[in-house]
Amino acid sequence: MVKESIDLLGNILTNILTAFYEPFGFSLLLSFIAMFFYLYAYEPTAAGRGWKNAIVTWYQKFKESVFFRKLFLLAIVTSMILFRTLLNRNLWLNPLSKVMGGWGIWATVNGERQLTTECIENVIMMVPFSAAVMWTFEESIGNGWKKILWHSGKIAFTFSVSIEMLQLLLRLGTFQLSDIFYNTVGGVLGGLMYYAVMKVRKRL
Repeated sequence: MVKESIDLLGNILTNILTAFYEPFGFSLLLSFIAMFFYLYAYEPTAAGRGWKNAIVTWYQKFKESVFFRKLFLLAIVTSMILFRTLLNRNLWLNPLSKVMGGWGIWATVNGERQLTTECIENVIMMVPFSAAVMWTFEESIGNGWKKILWHSGKIAFTFSVSIEMLQLLLRLGTFQLSDIFYNTVGGVLGGLMYYAVMKVRKRL
């Protein structure tokens, strides 16, 4: 019994780490490029004089601006989520085939019971996203824990619904209510984690 529990936890941990390791390099590159577009939009004079000046401007902005670093982190987390949910998904003939599925860690495939960690991944991937959003826009959101939890849950819910609707329209993956629920839970946990870290920082 103990060995089976250890093996189960090991398989869950392996699946989760693999799920987040695979898109990291792609997300880093995509976020790096996305921040160039940000510079072209908000600082066209400095960033629009050729690619060498653009790279220098990018480095200087990253070094000097805390907000720029926050946006870069948010872009990485967001692109990782999009990679897992939209950009690296297979086409489904019927995206509504599993609307009520995905609530547990076990799934039946071709009559066999198989381990799946999608529900855990849906919670975990929204934690850094929600925390990054709260950290990036902390001035407009405020410091009250009720506001933070409300905004983090609302943002995670809206983002999750948008992803699920895109999956439905583009037939990338399947539309599942469990994904929306677990993503929202992860968003609230991310807001709670952000609030806890901010309280500790203020005391120190």
